[in-house]
Order: sequence, then structure tokens, then C-alpha cells
Amino acid sequence: MIALSLAEIAAVVGGQTHDIPDTSVQVTGPVVRDSREVVPGTLFVAFVGERVDGHDFAAQVVEAGAVAVLASRPVGVPAIVVDDVQEALGALARHVVERLGATLVALTGSAGKTSTKDLIAQVLGGKAPTVFTPGSLNNEIGLPLTALSATEETKFLVLEMGARGIGHIRYLAELTPPKVGLVLNVGSAHIGEFGGREQIAQAKGELVESLPSAADGGAAILNADDPLVRAMASRTKAKVVLFGESAEADVRAENVRLTDSGQPSFRLHTPSGASDVTMRLYGEHHVSNALAAAAVAHELGMSATEIATALSGAGSLSRWRMEVTERPDGVTIVNDAYNANPESVRAALKALVAMGKGRRTWAVLGKMAELGDEALAEHDAVGRLAVRLNVSKLVAVGGIEASWLQLGAYNEGSWGEESVHVSDAQAAIDLLRKQLRPGDVVLVKASRSVGLERVAQTLAEAGTEGEVAAR
Repeated sequence: MIALSLAEIAAVVGGQTHDIPDTSVQVTGPVVRDSREVVPGTLFVAFVGERVDGHDFAAQVVEAGAVAVLASRPVGVPAIVVDDVQEALGALARHVVERLGATLVALTGSAGKTSTKDLIAQVLGGKAPTVFTPGSLNNEIGLPLTALSATEETKFLVLEMGARGIGHIRYLAELTPPKVGLVLNVGSAHIGEFGGREQIAQAKGELVESLPSAADGGAAILNADDPLVRAMASRTKAKVVLFGESAEADVRAENVRLTDSGQPSFRLHTPSGASDVTMRLYGEHHVSNALAAAAVAHELGMSATEIATALSGAGSLSRWRMEVTERPDGVTIVNDAYNANPESVRAALKALVAMGKGRRTWAVLGKMAELGDEALAEHDAVGRLAVRLNVSKLVAVGGIEASWLQLGAYNEGSWGEESVHVSDAQAAIDLLRKQLRPGDVVLVKASRSVGLERVAQTLAEAGTEGEVAAR
């Protein structure tokens, strides 16, 4: 964070200082909510959670070097006490962002946010110092903490914004007002909470409504291939830039193909030129993510050649998102278990098939959460798609939603041993340990609550020479 005195912080957040001998002392380190992340100069934010109360760690964090605690009650050590810690954190983030000279880029969408954010960060990071959301910390706490990690040297601040209802994006955009706003897509993620795709589109579009006008440098980057996103052009006063495979897109891809290993390759076209891209990531769905990143970078002054070079060198910065492990016995494990929705599962299945040409493929799938009334139909459709794509083996893991996956596969014609329903992650591990053969490709994917990353991690750690020989 930029250096601020405790007196300045107290004024910004409307707090009272307690047990602070000298309010001119500055916070020179990070702002954190996890006591394990405290270093000298830190401001520690004490949240009251369901299981842990951050106030209980006040003495410990000050001993570890924290300058003070942002708290909702006095804690016996230097503290700035406020009525609402979350609101105070947001106010501090807004103050710091206004002080910075950085260009703020915000993005949202139903699927692909984190992968696209990671691409944008890597492309812009090659041009100038860039701070970006770690992992998927995209809510009312994670977003301001990310913004507060920026310093005077930061030129680009890339923030992922998540939403679970109308008004959430608007709130986040008020905390950290973006200059460039990107909307990726409107899909089925959280549809059960929102009530329908139109409501999701209403919520996601709050981002482009928050942007400054075109005259003031505002730019709305919109997916030309998604009608609900493209329609958001009427909701913004910012300059509109379209990306996608549509011929009308300002930034588009041509000659899209997958390499033999399943990595996308295409010709990138921008208003200022064209260049070839071959990505290190896996799956054709990353083409749209790459085009979104390219549109942002082009709007911020990068050439097609610079962008293509950066995209071709970019990797995955976040765990459990198409994370590929090659075992010594030739088995390939694709850990995409961080989260799942119908769009991302379909994309992952297609990537699995592309990676597994001439090899036996396994789809280990679990529940897609928060689909509401569409849950049965969407799980059934995914099971059917696995059969239509000729995935060799479908392993549906978990409760009733997994049974719907297996039933969809059965109804599509998977009547033999091509599909199976198992009770939990351990049962899936036991099955795969017995049946995997050298050269197989295994995709593991489900909503985060299912915890299928355990399956992927266990399988990735297997395959030693001894285990292969014992088979």
C-alpha cells in the first residue's frame, strides 16, 4: 500500500484511535486479514467470522510487526476502531485508488473471469508494473485488499469482480472505479441465486454503467459473440470495443485450431494489425479469454505483435484451472476442479477430447452447484455430451446431481462400462487407481464444494515406477 499515517487512515475511515501513542506512525506494509501474512509495517483488519474472530489475534499481530489493527472494538493494542470494518476497508481502498496514478481495469462474467484476469495481468505486466486479483478473491473483501496492495509504482490495477445478486458489481465499482470494464459472458453460473440469465445480465452490466465517458477515457470491452453482453453497449457512455470470433468484432480471431496437445492457435486481428498466437494453455475456450485480454491491452496502447507475444508466453497463475500434470507412466491429469458450471464443463470436455486424441480419456465429474430449476436438465445434458464427444469413461462422483450426469450418459447410449456413478472422492480414487493405464488422460471437474481437487492431486502424485510395475 502507499504509505499512510494512522491519523490519515483514521480520518479516511471515520474511525477513533485507541492505544496509539503516535498517530503519525505510517503503515508501510500490506493490509491483510490473515494473521499469518503479517510483516513489519502491516495494517491488520480484524473481521469477525463464523469460526474465528480476528480481534483475538490483535496482540499477536502487533508483536509480529503490525502497526495497528482496524477493528470494531478496542483490543488493548494500537487500533483504529470503526462501526463497520468492511465499510472502512472499502473506504480506505477508494481513497488509495484515487491517490494512485494507475489505470484500473475491472472484469466480470459468468465463466472464465480468473483465467482471463491472469492473462490480462501477464500481458499488461510485460508493459508496466501491474497488480491483480490473486486467485478468485473478487468479493467485497478480496477486491479492496487487492486494491490496497498497489503502490506508487503500479501502472495497471486489474480487478476481478464477482456477483451473487443485483447491486453487487455496482458496489464494487464504487469502491474501485474502473476506467476499462470488461464483460466476458452471461451464462448459468449462480443462475439459481439470480433467477435467470436476464437477471445475471442486469447484474453484470452494472460494470459498464460505472465507467467514465468515452471523452474521459472510459472503455467498455464487450463479447461480440454473446448477445446478452453485446446488448450492454446501450447501457454505457464509455467507448465500446467488441471482441470475439464475429466478423464485426474489433478484436477477433481467425484460423482457430488446436495443436496436437490441445493448445489453441489462431491469428489475432486488432484495429492496428494482426499477429499469430499459440497458447500454452489448454482448450479452445481460452481463445475467447485471450481475445478479451487482447482487447484490453490494445485499448491501453499495446500493439498486436506485443500482445500476441505475451499471450503466447502466458501460463496459468491460479491453481486447479486446467492444471496439467504428466505422470512418469504417461498418464495425464487435468485438474480443473476449482469450480464448474455448464459452460465451463462443456469447454473442459472438449479440451479433454482434443488432448486425448488416440488415447483413452476419462471425465471425472461432480455436481455443478447453484443451478436452481435448471440443475436436472444441465447435469443430464453434460452426461449426454460426454457420450457424444466419445469420452472413453465418465465417472460421476457424489449425490443426486452425479446420478443425473450418469443417467444422461446412459440415455445417450452409454449402456456398458463407459459410465459409472460412485459415492465420493475416495471411491473415484480407488476406481481410477485400479483401472488407469499408461497414456490415459483424466479430467477432474466439479463445483468447489465437491472437493474433487483431492482426486486430481492424489492421482497426480501416483504413477511412480514402483506403482506402474505393480500394475
